[in-house]
Amino acid sequence: MLGFLSFIPRAVGQGIPLLFGCTGEIVTEKSGNLNLGIPGVMYVGAISGVIGSFFYENSLNGRPLNGFLAITIPLLCSLLGSFLMGMLYCFLTVTLRANQNVTGLAMTTFGVGFGNFFGGSLIKLSNLDVPTIALSKTSAFFSATLPFASKAGWFGQIFLSYGFLAYLGIATALVVAFILKKTRIGLHLRAVGESPTTADAAGINVTKYKYVSTVAGCMIAGLGGLYYVMDYASGVWSNDAFGDRGWLAIALVIFTIWKADIGILASVLFGGLYILYLYIPTGMAHMELKELYKMIPYIVTLVVLIITSMRNRREDQPPASLGLNYFREDR
Repeated sequence: MLGFLSFIPRAVGQGIPLLFGCTGEIVTEKSGNLNLGIPGVMYVGAISGVIGSFFYENSLNGRPLNGFLAITIPLLCSLLGSFLMGMLYCFLTVTLRANQNVTGLAMTTFGVGFGNFFGGSLIKLSNLDVPTIALSKTSAFFSATLPFASKAGWFGQIFLSYGFLAYLGIATALVVAFILKKTRIGLHLRAVGESPTTADAAGINVTKYKYVSTVAGCMIAGLGGLYYVMDYASGVWSNDAFGDRGWLAIALVIFTIWKADIGILASVLFGGLYILYLYIPTGMAHMELKELYKMIPYIVTLVVLIITSMRNRREDQPPASLGLNYFREDR
């Protein structure tokens, strides 16, 4: 029981960045854009928040932080960095009609390089002996839990022991699912993703929907990077520490069959599978097996992809125009 109570919060904490990335990519892919740059977007969202927080903390010269500013500054910086990444992707793929796969992979490389460059620069400015940036004061505001969580026993530990960004991620997924299923905006967005030619003929502004959905998706995904650094990693930034979580978020989109509400539980599952190797027996005989355990989320995704392809149900398939640029002249 004690092992279960310690495993679930860690699985949730590990899954929240995946939830943000998955939700953002679902919004993007529903418009027909395949953004493989999500890992880079999450990286830029993380380092942008770190930059804002770093300069705010250092500007106070040891004085106490203002709670509102400590949260607002990195949050806005993260959203701004993610917004610019989304605009760059849209300009290249929607306006200039560049290949979406190549553009996404290039943006992932750019985002990781951008984060490592500015992360390394901040590490030099901090004059620390270790290659990390510690923003523990800011992290304390992001990871603060409800005041009565510690008194609620196992219920509080499983459901109430997270920072506000975790609940924001869940709320965002639910709102996105509602918009896509129940509103006219969601209907238009799905129409653009299925057949932009038909949507254009019906008077829907295809370019506007692609821009707005992709940029909004990038901003949501960027918050996943911010959560990882400020909450899960306790405000500690080190280059290349983000791992393959961005790619897991893209895999999670397939696993959830493009449904944001399913992503809530699926992200916890993936988060648990991602850290499962930490809970297996240790010893030389199990060292190689740990690397195999890390493959489980990807194997599960492949199984789901095979099953959904065999069932051939239209509602379980990706948008028909996913990854294809729209040429209005060919209408």
